Amino acid sequence: MKNFINYINTNVLFKVAHLNSATIITKIIAGILTSKAIAVFIGVEGMALIGNIRNFLSAIQSVSILGFYNGVVKTIAKFRNDSLKLSETLSTSYYLGFFSTIIVSLICYYNAQFINDVLFSSNYSYAYIIKILALALPFYGLNMMSFAIMNGFSNYRMLLIINIIGQILGLLVTLLLIYLHHIDGAMIAAVVAPSLIFLITLVGIVNRRSLMSYIRVDRINLDILASFGPYAAMALVSAIALPMISICIRNYIISEVGITEAGYWEAMNRISNYYLMFITSIITLYIVPRFSEIETKTEFRKEVFGFYKSVMPMFGLALVLLYILKPYVVLLIFDKNFQPVEDLFLWQLLGDFVKVLSIVIAYQFLAKKMFAHFIIIEVFLVIVLYFSSIYLIDEFGVKGAVIGHFVSYVMHYGIVLLIFGTSLFGVIPDNTTQEE
Repeated sequence: MKNFINYINTNVLFKVAHLNSATIITKIIAGILTSKAIAVFIGVEGMALIGNIRNFLSAIQSVSILGFYNGVVKTIAKFRNDSLKLSETLSTSYYLGFFSTIIVSLICYYNAQFINDVLFSSNYSYAYIIKILALALPFYGLNMMSFAIMNGFSNYRMLLIINIIGQILGLLVTLLLIYLHHIDGAMIAAVVAPSLIFLITLVGIVNRRSLMSYIRVDRINLDILASFGPYAAMALVSAIALPMISICIRNYIISEVGITEAGYWEAMNRISNYYLMFITSIITLYIVPRFSEIETKTEFRKEVFGFYKSVMPMFGLALVLLYILKPYVVLLIFDKNFQPVEDLFLWQLLGDFVKVLSIVIAYQFLAKKMFAHFIIIEVFLVIVLYFSSIYLIDEFGVKGAVIGHFVSYVMHYGIVLLIFGTSLFGVIPDNTTQEE
């Protein structure tokens, strides 16, 4: 715990820790208010349908920018003092990201009815929502590439301020559209709100307009792709696999159990996302940079078990309190029509606890660039998640989906422990470097 606190006080990322906390709190409040509006004006069934468009949007956004974000951030940070390499990085990522976004937008626009039938079945007519998504997507792509540039230059304060303002703007637009148009408004808000942040990001771009001279067509260098290609592969696997599996599971619940039960499952997922924001922000800001610094298995073991001893008990206690207070939590975020969600808490909370135990160690794949390991484990996770959920839904109804969540992360944790077993539990000779 002492090392954790020392790192907070010295690392550049934590110089904006308070602002980052404000960003997370803003996201959670915005999410809760949006969920409340959906519950009041739309209802349980609408919650399920909105869940599908949100998952699809999440996947298609990452595909549109080719999963470049993390790779661009890393590469810019590496070449920030090399004008030529920096120009090649900015030019290659910006133009490829923009053109790929245009292509994905065109595909979505001209296949809107097909996508509608896959997401909602032919019983619903939301093809026009897909077309709106396609029109908004290029602005999202420009926004994320601008974010990557600011992040690469460590402009964290500007980035976080933009996020906070963007969340507030998105919330206001969402609440207004839900109030005026109910489920159609919620659908439109879901696909438009993320792109609205680009209006705020323009301010950040203007403040760094000198960078625009670095973005030139003649500086496109495909060799640059090698520097962030592996990051793109990992991002695409994560960004596509989990959302699409969620859509498949939700549609299976709709067809085999009922759309109302699918709405309960989506509501439980929303609650889970809210509290996981806190713990994942700690992991992202502390664990990943720390793992990148350490070079020995002894240090790796110390960091993992230090996190387990200092953070996990507090997280576990928070989950216990959440379980005890679940009737009030459901009423606060939704309304009395969502009371059956209470039956899903136990397995979801257990699954999320194991998930955090697992991903803390799994971030070593990113820190040490073990890209193949990461992709294989991620694919394994989604396969287990899908088949265990389908089997358990047949046995237990919608509760089977959250049991499947728990089972899949227990197996994920087991595999991760096997891979890093020597580092965590074996006898480590002095001065052994961190290699698997």
